Amino acid sequence: MKEPFTWDNYSDQPAIIKNKALKRAMRRSALPSLVKTFLIALITLPVALLLTPFMQRRTISGKDFFGMGVNLDKEPNTTPYLLEELGVKNLLIRIPLWEMDRLHEYVSFIRSFSDKHITVMLLQDREHITSSDMTRDHLIQIFEALNEVCKTYVIGSTINRAKWGFFSVNEYLDFYGVAYNLKRTRFPHLKLIGSNVIDFEYHFSAHTLFNFAKIKFDAIGSLLYVDRRGAPENTQMGFNLMGKINLLFSLISLSPKTSDELIITETNWPIKNTAPYAPTSEFECVSEEDYTDYMVRYHLLAFASQKVSRVYWHQLIAPGYGLIDNREGILRKRSAFEAYRIMLSHLSDAHFVRFAHHRDAYQLVCTTPRGELHVTWTRASAPLYTYKAQP
Repeated sequence: MKEPFTWDNYSDQPAIIKNKALKRAMRRSALPSLVKTFLIALITLPVALLLTPFMQRRTISGKDFFGMGVNLDKEPNTTPYLLEELGVKNLLIRIPLWEMDRLHEYVSFIRSFSDKHITVMLLQDREHITSSDMTRDHLIQIFEALNEVCKTYVIGSTINRAKWGFFSVNEYLDFYGVAYNLKRTRFPHLKLIGSNVIDFEYHFSAHTLFNFAKIKFDAIGSLLYVDRRGAPENTQMGFNLMGKINLLFSLISLSPKTSDELIITETNWPIKNTAPYAPTSEFECVSEEDYTDYMVRYHLLAFASQKVSRVYWHQLIAPGYGLIDNREGILRKRSAFEAYRIMLSHLSDAHFVRFAHHRDAYQLVCTTPRGELHVTWTRASAPLYTYKAQP
């Protein structure tokens, strides 16, 4: 039996294209689409940037905001108890399309979370990208098998990395179109999340949002990592985390292809001294203490934007980047586990009131049944939760 997909063994998976000659040939064939990506971005990104200050916030509550990624291969029997302790209600579970022979295992795993809201991310490989008939057959099997327990699907992931199979946005639009046509003709109740570009590469996002393909997205997903910049308040090309969210939301709001719902389907920081499990080099890795602080601050900033419907942390159990380290068969809760639990205990029933920052001092104010919640932090101090009586 093939080993299940994880980041820890990703180099052995069929999704990864390692043949350099094949990559070069495919990139050449994708040149027209890449030119289109550049031209679309050249027009839409400046307009979105200019209109960013005028885009209205949504109304996002803490109840729906927090989500967690869990995997079939990471302590499946213990995971439900850990989630109850953590308090998270929204889960993202990945199904690699190249593991259809294990579909029954994934279905059983998903059904074990009867009291959770489940989103399934469908991971692609090159074979499914090039064979629409195979993709259609496999999607039908998945949609039918999970008909009673899951209505929300992320179609494809990391679409701007050739090693994950896509060489152009056009290829992704064709791949997504298979799922969209099934929704339109056979599964109208499904919610399909698309785009799912990784990192701050919004020229690819722009192409997914502005095109003539006969598709629509029910929501836009983004793997909005900021780990290579360190703290979430740090900038890249002048944009910190909130600036990146605002720009992407502006693009989404202008697009005729989707509603204005933005979901961060994956983010984390790699942890020092966890090689070979960390997905980056040791240079980008952070200490467990910084991981904890950055994780909480990422959620606070994304919630304060009131433009992100949900953040799925990647993920509950993983040696190199999870809330829990499971090396050598021993489950060790990192400090981030408790920090996440505390964050949920304060914000899971919160409603946004205002956000302010001055230099390195930040404050988020929310209403809760316990009173008015003030969350304050700086880059040098962990978030502090305090309550004031309601007037």
